[in-house]
Amino acid sequence: MKRVLVTGGAGFIGSNFVKHIMAKYPDYSVAIVDALTYAGNLDNLPQELRDDERLCFWQGNVRNPEIINPLVADADIVVHFAAETHVARSIYDNSTFYETDVLGTQVVANAVLKYPVERFVHISTSEVYGTAVYTPMDEDHPPNPRSPYASAKTGAD
Repeated sequence: MKRVLVTGGAGFIGSNFVKHIMAKYPDYSVAIVDALTYAGNLDNLPQELRDDERLCFWQGNVRNPEIINPLVADADIVVHFAAETHVARSIYDNSTFYETDVLGTQVVANAVLKYPVERFVHISTSEVYGTAVYTPMDEDHPPNPRSPYASAKTGAD
């Protein structure tokens, strides 16, 4: 059985990813870690999924290596969604964005280095590129973050 760790798995996008994995791969188990801030809510996961023995949930912050390290050590795959989001929120509380998006990603990446996994996927955002300098945008497009949120995600990348 493959073990997948999903950070931010109670958020809108993370929870939809968890639903997909649980439906498509009946031989996978999923561990979710989520701080349950304004963006994370267990109600994003249907009750029957929360009751599934293949799913376990840990409430915690990705900045805490005491939580993250053992979860990564027990995973085959890590998918890192956890982040502070929303451009407007970042303007008023930019330090939280830096702490979660940059330092939290560092904690997860350090854990992956300490406890190697088959695959580590870091979820980013198009916001790191800002307005297109040229189209179509490709891997060589220069970053052009235009908000504290975009800057924090650029730092995480």
